[in-house]
Amino acid sequence: MMMTEQGMMLTERARRLRQNPVLRKMVRETRMDKSSLIYPLFIREGTAVREEIASMEGQYRYSIDQSFSKIEKLLNAGISSVMLFGIPGQKDEFGSGAYAEDGIIQRAVREIKQRFPALYLITDVCLCEYTSHGHCGLLKDGDVDNDSTVALLAKTALSHVQAGADMVAPSDMMDGRIRAIRQELDQSGFETVPVMSYAVKYASSFYAPFRDAAGSAPSFGDRKSYQMDFHNRREAQKEALTDVREGADIIMVKPAMTYLDIVREVSDAVNVPVAAYSVSGEYAMVKAGAKCGCVDEKKMISEMAVSVYRAGASVYITYFAPEIAALMDGGVIG
Repeated sequence: MMMTEQGMMLTERARRLRQNPVLRKMVRETRMDKSSLIYPLFIREGTAVREEIASMEGQYRYSIDQSFSKIEKLLNAGISSVMLFGIPGQKDEFGSGAYAEDGIIQRAVREIKQRFPALYLITDVCLCEYTSHGHCGLLKDGDVDNDSTVALLAKTALSHVQAGADMVAPSDMMDGRIRAIRQELDQSGFETVPVMSYAVKYASSFYAPFRDAAGSAPSFGDRKSYQMDFHNRREAQKEALTDVREGADIIMVKPAMTYLDIVREVSDAVNVPVAAYSVSGEYAMVKAGAKCGCVDEKKMISEMAVSVYRAGASVYITYFAPEIAALMDGGVIG
């Protein structure tokens, strides 16, 4: 015990473990690894297309052939998992391109898997990119009809897995769709294919750039009848626990940055891994802030990533995955 000049008797000194970088890293509570990163990739119809997304500087829509060079760069950076989002050439009120055998995602999965068999391919399962009205399912009396939509989501998930997807990730927020997808996969002999559920998906203004990227903005109304009200906390546990009971292998919280309290509570409530999706609006804000010189982009990326893992997530879906991997290589985070 030591007496300070001010007369304080100090037995505990937290600063002892902060004295140098080696010690700080030794006692670090939150650790990250590249294997936990998932990069979202937008695939569109056409050939020789690499189209920058205006609202997401540095992100692109790729035709299948142009996605190959991007995937090579991701693999070289140590990022082994990609989530595919499809942008079809045509849409209809039934979202038929989502479950077509020759749909954009089905073709992309087959071609990418043939070229990159070691890449772990996760597919987003939803109808919003494929419906002419932009909603996540079939319409009835001006709203999305839950049960008829669920049947098509299960059909879509199966078509992705038959094409070679390693995991499916339903993002629609329909009730019962995890059970329906699990049963469809199991009955078709794909009982080992995992399902990552967008279980806790809030109706968020942070999605705006994504809807530009995927062309999936609803043509009328909004999605508040199926996505969660951002005022609600306990409902997140209800959604997560329901999806675990129905067969979800990973539970996702979306968005990430402004919902870290939810990430923490969900991770405490469920006995499966939790993923957090750092969405397009978060990405766009960092890019805009860095462009005007208001923030240090690398430091902000680092802090955002660590906060997600600290909150309890073990999987991080982010457009900054390559930058995070480089920061890990440089010993900045990890």
